[in-house]
Amino acid sequence: MQAVTDRLKNFLQFVAVKLIDKPEQAQLKVAELGPKRLRFKLVLNREDVAMLIGRNGFTASAIRSVLKAAAEKEGVQVTLQIHSHEEEAELMAREA
Repeated sequence: MQAVTDRLKNFLQFVAVKLIDKPEQAQLKVAELGPKRLRFKLVLNREDVAMLIGRNGFTASAIRSVLKAAAEKEGVQVTLQIHSHEEEAELMAREA
């Protein structure tokens, strides 16, 4: 499972870095939700979130589709969340 996770993570990092302006501020978090279930969370600068989501969400949808197709090939289910650092801080505060 670790090898699959690493390949999917590397793919996501490669794509995200090419599409955003401030990759040095990007964080990619991976959570294993269960057997063969992963959640990827991209935490980005606010402007980069808008850029990565794209007009009407088309860019994010395309990234999710390719990520899911690669994961399904390995028998893994994935989800991708895209948040700004501010949204992530709010989520963490609510959970605490």
